[in-house]
Amino acid sequence: MAATSQSVVTAMGHADLHECWRLDQRCFADGEAYDRETIRYLLSHAQSVCHKVISSGNEMIAFVVGMIEPDGTGHVVALGVAPEHRRYGHGRRLMYEVEQGFLRRGVTTVRLEVRTSNIVAQRLYLDLGYKIVRRMPRYYTSGDDGFLMIKSLV
Repeated sequence: MAATSQSVVTAMGHADLHECWRLDQRCFADGEAYDRETIRYLLSHAQSVCHKVISSGNEMIAFVVGMIEPDGTGHVVALGVAPEHRRYGHGRRLMYEVEQGFLRRGVTTVRLEVRTSNIVAQRLYLDLGYKIVRRMPRYYTSGDDGFLMIKSLV
């Protein structure tokens, strides 16, 4: 576990379903949040790598859901930080944890998708070594385009 003075990063699992679903709804209020059954699947899957940030008040304030895909690549499925806790480094901490979890399981390449309009997230991922490899027209249900980003962990 990694910690700062006010929060702790720890593994997340099926027991965190309700709290993760509620936070996902807050983080992705634009219609891209997952339904409860999808979150249940992601948190309980044998190939998932999931972490959360817990505040000093024992509240989940951020989460990351990663999945090892059948081809052996890591896929960052979701990274969410509560709006009032953004810009404090929680996303960066969670990306480090999910990448380390992937490495421990033999994964050497990670991919993720991000909205072309989400400049803040793109900057984070670029700063962490991800590269934009493709634009995906109308990737999101809203019709927004997405970027596919890839990073080698070796």
